[in-house]
Amino acid sequence: MTAQRMFAHKEIVCVVFGVLLLALGSPAEAQQPKKVPRIGFLSVTSSGPDPRLQAFRQGLREMGYVEGRNIAVESRYAEGQEDRLPTLVAELVGLKADIIVTNGTRATGAAKNATKTIPIVMAYDLDPIGSGYVASLARPGGNITGLTNVSPDLSGKRLEVLKEALPGISRVGIIWNPEVPELASAFKETQNAGRVLGVQLQSLEVRGLDDFEGAFQAAIKGRARALIVLADALMASYRPQILELEAKHKLPTMHQVSGWVEAGGLISYGAHCPTCTGVPQCMWTRS
Repeated sequence: MTAQRMFAHKEIVCVVFGVLLLALGSPAEAQQPKKVPRIGFLSVTSSGPDPRLQAFRQGLREMGYVEGRNIAVESRYAEGQEDRLPTLVAELVGLKADIIVTNGTRATGAAKNATKTIPIVMAYDLDPIGSGYVASLARPGGNITGLTNVSPDLSGKRLEVLKEALPGISRVGIIWNPEVPELASAFKETQNAGRVLGVQLQSLEVRGLDDFEGAFQAAIKGRARALIVLADALMASYRPQILELEAKHKLPTMHQVSGWVEAGGLISYGAHCPTCTGVPQCMWTRS
């Protein structure tokens, strides 16, 4: 199974279940198993309603796997606290999970550090090669495979689309988490595009919820006329708060996936978010 770009919900389901079939055998073989296969699901986000896990379970049913009968799913959530991930993945390893599905870059890293033998499937990752999780997209190697939205490669295009939507802008703030190494390449790509487009960029670093208001205030003080949010698990955990600040300060903002527009953001450019069913109210969402 090779890693490939994440463009839509069905692609995620196909890649994950392809690995499951290889690791666990066909549904027919699993109807009367000697041992019920156990799937671990690890996420850095909240344990609230999770569209990805819901879609995951729906896909399992469509593939012939029924929880409690021929499959078991153990889900673990870090509730936005990344330091909990090693403990949570250790629980999954201790439960002898047959396969671990990770939701987010940091979750994949924790799983990689915990096991070299249990197959790991990334639901998505910003830059699995740069993270050292896979050797290449064509030949991942090791025990990790899955999907990537190759988001850093689209960073320059996001700035271009933002300027197309707002032709007069000359200063743009970039909200990002410097604790995530993969976002550094996205920030660099945006800087390169800014020099070409004649747009001055302002770095607005955030590491937790308490930093967001300050970042928006710094953007206003720096005369930024628009923002770009480089998403990671931190941003996803506090998406409602970020969108509320965008509306409060009236700063048009570019996002990476359409789910942010579905939730009230202005513009996105990138992979279609698997949690979205469509964004009919937005003229500027592109996939």
